[in-house]
Amino acid sequence: MNRYLIPLLLFSTVALSQQDSTRLLQQVVIQTNRIQTGFDETAASVIVISAADLKQAPAISVSDLLHYVAGVDIRQRGAHGVQADAGIRGSTFDQVLILINGIKISDAQTGHHSLNLPIDIDNIERIEVLKGPAARIFGQNAFAGAINIITKNPDKAFIKLQAIGGGKGLGGFRISAAQTSDKVKHYLSASRDFSDGYQYNTAYTINNFFYQSQVNTSVGKLSVLAGYTDRAFGANGFYASPAFTDQYETIQTSLAAVTLQTQPSEKLSIQHRVYWRRNFDDYIFNRFNPSAYRNLHLNNTVGYEANATLKHNHGSTGLGLDVNQLWLRSTNLGDRERTVATLFAEHRIELLNKRLHFTPGIQLNYYSDFGTNLFPGVDAGFTLTQHVAVFGNMGYTYRVPTYTDLYYSDPANLGNPELQPEYAISYEGGIKLIQSKKFQGQASYFVRDGKRIIDWTKEQSTDPWRPDNLIGVNMQGIDMNVSWKAARFIAISGGYTFIDADKASDLGFSRYAFENLKHQVQGGITLHYFKTISHSINYRYCDRANLPDYHLVDTRLMWQGKTFGAFADLTNIFDVTYKETNLVTMPGRWFKVGVSYRFE
Repeated sequence: MNRYLIPLLLFSTVALSQQDSTRLLQQVVIQTNRIQTGFDETAASVIVISAADLKQAPAISVSDLLHYVAGVDIRQRGAHGVQADAGIRGSTFDQVLILINGIKISDAQTGHHSLNLPIDIDNIERIEVLKGPAARIFGQNAFAGAINIITKNPDKAFIKLQAIGGGKGLGGFRISAAQTSDKVKHYLSASRDFSDGYQYNTAYTINNFFYQSQVNTSVGKLSVLAGYTDRAFGANGFYASPAFTDQYETIQTSLAAVTLQTQPSEKLSIQHRVYWRRNFDDYIFNRFNPSAYRNLHLNNTVGYEANATLKHNHGSTGLGLDVNQLWLRSTNLGDRERTVATLFAEHRIELLNKRLHFTPGIQLNYYSDFGTNLFPGVDAGFTLTQHVAVFGNMGYTYRVPTYTDLYYSDPANLGNPELQPEYAISYEGGIKLIQSKKFQGQASYFVRDGKRIIDWTKEQSTDPWRPDNLIGVNMQGIDMNVSWKAARFIAISGGYTFIDADKASDLGFSRYAFENLKHQVQGGITLHYFKTISHSINYRYCDRANLPDYHLVDTRLMWQGKTFGAFADLTNIFDVTYKETNLVTMPGRWFKVGVSYRFE
């Protein structure tokens, strides 16, 4: 695409926006496990995807939905998130942390499993996307940012039935129910999605089961969460090469957590959590000859964390502790164990009648196989006027190699057990519009100066891929999002991200470090007809550094009554041929419909 059309496309987002699906909500409290602040008070780039946005987006998976957030780069292999990677501001998939209710979903085997979410899109209340240095807040995998998925906690008892269908043998069924009382809430759901696939060997089935409860006790609020996903899919050209069309994979991911929130005094709150995550991966190179080449991986992570917030005359102080043990059993990577311990501290200071605030903090991490490291950082913000605030942040980010980086081996890939952790110093400065119900937005300039960045490289095309700490990668750019509720019946928003990536050494071939989006434009519009009908149109433009650029348009027409609901989606309306990675061609035009019935 002609680069001179970019300003025109950016301008067009004023007239074409993504149905408020990147709405910036000042009343939402951003959940970071420790000091929690509203959107207006955060000194970082934060996008909140609300419950209403989830319904109106032409998306049937979390990966589909995140496509509509500027600055977030979803690189799918296959349809509807069967296998997808998330990047933020040019990062690799290993440099973004996924969380569910603040519970880390990082995978020590590989970041390819981070979006194997044991929840359904209908279980989600909202999604918070933190773009920028988040390691000080969340830990080492939040190298470039974090995506925190907040699940529903219904206040009313109900039963809800849903069904979807569409082209390419698409189908799905969902059932969910909630039971509530003054002291106890229970929420349970089960779903199954399937498709015959959009090309040879891309059929899939995904089963999800989710349970959540909350009990108010004399000690505090006790919450239980349990989720499970079982997915099987044809992986035509997903990993080895587009020439290998008979690959196949099955994955089972489980997540369980028990959280106790206590408030010993008016100014002190303490949260305790015990959590467990399990991921099983069975990869078959040729599904018709499994014995020729097969990898089995099983990893478990068990941990405990405690977070406390103390409010006092000199501001707010947040403290945290997280200890976890990981076990990996793999036919390719071997048997591995790791102990990780984390200490966290930050202090928020507010001055000038709360117009000025800054929050220095530090995180201390210990890895049994990589030693100890520190993540220092600081955030600061200043309210210029009633509706305008400026912010800035600086942070040190860090990531240890995955076990795939260290030990994976096959005829085309060779791990490197000598790898060292990668790190970067990140800076960001920006401006945001606050305390406005109709018009909200933010814009920022960011820099991420990466050192010892891990990437799979090779000198000649015939060499095997091998990861090394050979390169420095510097990312800088601009990032903006706006939303405008123009009238009661129309909502407009848009976003744009530009990334300039620079490598510090000359490489022959690079697999992951430079597949970033150079230009990313998001736009859409939502029209509300009467009280029950809405129509959204989404546009996105992606100019990837290593692939041809493309334009996509999706739409959803939705009717939602008191008990009955229905939607019709048409994605990739103009049947564009495109790739989100350098291996797999994505689906063309696809029609989907869904109906639901809910009774209380």
